[in-house]
Amino acid sequence: MIGTAGIAAAAGVGIAYVLSGLTDDDHETDSLSWESDPNLIAHRGFAGENPENTIAAVDAATTDTEATGQRADLIEIDVIPTANDDVVVFHDDGLSERDDGDGLTDASGIVWETDTETVTSAEVLDSGETVPLLTEILDAIPSTVGVNIELKNPGSTELRFAEKLPNSELAEQKEIWRPFVDRVLEIADEYDNEILLSSFYEAALAISHELSTYPIAPLFWGSMDDGLEIARTYDTSAIHPPISMIQGTPFFDKSNLPDIDLVALAHEDGRDVNVWTVDSTQQAKHLAAAGVDGIIADYSDLLAGESN
Repeated sequence: MIGTAGIAAAAGVGIAYVLSGLTDDDHETDSLSWESDPNLIAHRGFAGENPENTIAAVDAATTDTEATGQRADLIEIDVIPTANDDVVVFHDDGLSERDDGDGLTDASGIVWETDTETVTSAEVLDSGETVPLLTEILDAIPSTVGVNIELKNPGSTELRFAEKLPNSELAEQKEIWRPFVDRVLEIADEYDNEILLSSFYEAALAISHELSTYPIAPLFWGSMDDGLEIARTYDTSAIHPPISMIQGTPFFDKSNLPDIDLVALAHEDGRDVNVWTVDSTQQAKHLAAAGVDGIIADYSDLLAGESN
């Protein structure tokens, strides 16, 4: 994150949006006006526009465009190890896995069981781009642009996902994560970019907190309570909930979630709220009006209508 106080403070952003007559069922954005802008965080390098987690993606995401005049405030990337313990930027466990059955690359195999040469030669989404090393991605990002490194998997199927763990189980999980997180930190230390470490896994955040002073953020999944407890345990700089957890928006899943205002609670605790994954200007405007500090977005033009 840009600064230990969080993205919004470092970017000089004060969220002040006018909201008139919005209800949870109101999908209109006419009543919302931009008075300031949240941070634009390029999800995998704006995955809706670019081959995700590639050098081409971060190049595009850090370049001002004529259409919007914008570039990302931060780049969000995912990291995972190869069989040679090299850190690569890749989202999935498998080189050819995706929920819809389409292969993300032209190679196959589990990333952490596959040698580095094979992984980094794999073509991403028929784009001509290949899977990069973390060092290659960081080399491509200007030092003035922050980097959100999501700790995706340390190379194990024995992980505890998106839950607050008892101490004994946390200790076991930390030892699984420790070598990988240590390698990521060693690489990050070589660069001048502001770094935010995030993860769905408490143990990854616990090790990051233990081994470094980089700000951290838990990604929320099913339980608001678990996410908040993790945030408070490690005094995280931010929280990263999905859009369905943001009250005061038409996206809030009030039928399945408790009556918790995450934005208000996080701000009371001095934490930023960076919300994922935002795919439309309509979503961005509602979320900004609700007070979020950053939108983790698949497209670069979602804040094009704000006044600067």
